[in-house]
Amino acid sequence: MPSSLEQYAYNLLDKGVIPDFIVRIAIRALLRQRLREIDSGSFEASHAAKMKWIEDVRARKTVAEQTDKANEQHYEVSTEFILSCLGPYAKYSSCLYPTGKETLAEAEVLMLNSYCEKAQLVDGLDILDLGCGWGSLSLFLAERYPKSRITGLSNSSTQKAYIDATAKEKGLTNVTIITADVNYYNFDENTRFDRILSIEMFEHMKNYHALLCKVASWLKPHSTAHGDSLLFVHIFCHRTTPYHFVDDNGWMAQTFFSGGTMPSHDLFTYFQDDLTLLRSWYLSGAHYSRTLEDWLRKQDAHGARGLAELERDADKKGVPRAEGRKAFYRFRVFYMACSELFAFNGGQEWGVGHYLFKPKH
Repeated sequence: MPSSLEQYAYNLLDKGVIPDFIVRIAIRALLRQRLREIDSGSFEASHAAKMKWIEDVRARKTVAEQTDKANEQHYEVSTEFILSCLGPYAKYSSCLYPTGKETLAEAEVLMLNSYCEKAQLVDGLDILDLGCGWGSLSLFLAERYPKSRITGLSNSSTQKAYIDATAKEKGLTNVTIITADVNYYNFDENTRFDRILSIEMFEHMKNYHALLCKVASWLKPHSTAHGDSLLFVHIFCHRTTPYHFVDDNGWMAQTFFSGGTMPSHDLFTYFQDDLTLLRSWYLSGAHYSRTLEDWLRKQDAHGARGLAELERDADKKGVPRAEGRKAFYRFRVFYMACSELFAFNGGQEWGVGHYLFKPKH
């Protein structure tokens, strides 16, 4: 539980009365504190702590935890409000800014194109977008590869409604969206995929052994005309050390990332029981920081409309309108906090990891 002083500060954040520059200074101080907390003092001790952490997540009973809270905090938030912050493809994950001068719209497409290249996509594939969000990747792939069959899996019914409506509006008939919890869902034995792509979903997971075992079973087991089936994963990560977000460990864990995980960049090298890691990439956190600053600018530019929408959304959910105003200011702090995190140490402390796997035959 937060101390009375921390709770007082959280209440002020919820009212939007603390100036941004003070919020950012406090965030940087908390980031330095986080680095002290995850530093075990030597490489030997830090590696031993990482191995213990990995053994713990392997022993978890469920793939993901607190999935209802994740929905409540992010994915069942008013779609209209979220769209007012994002770019044209509604990409709710890091975009790509190779020169740093790209617009948000350009950066969305550059990152989406990079997935296509790294996942070795061609037309005519059966593709699963695992944790499809508001459909940025599913809809992009459906347009780019019209002979492919795109399936999206999301835990959110409002996301499915938005993607289905957008696909209909665009005349896309090769997109199918399924609402389900990855803990419990399984495709029937006749449904297998040439490619599975997962963009910033693994950070909501815990037992990566169980998750990758399940995902491996959804890939086509043998080489086809398109070669081996492949899994491509995009996560945000710390450069060396994985850690959990726990509710008694600060504002972010309580408000936006309950049950979440900060993977380390090398984490998946320890979970190759069912899949072989072919290669990985590291992208500077500067890309994500710029993405978040663009989202913050858009939220502020559409502030009156966004605030009114969140108040209407609170009415629909039967909660006080003050909860809508609180959500508006919380998203501002969320964008600032994450931007500062990914900008820390020039983007070399926290960043984005990309990974390509193939099944073990």
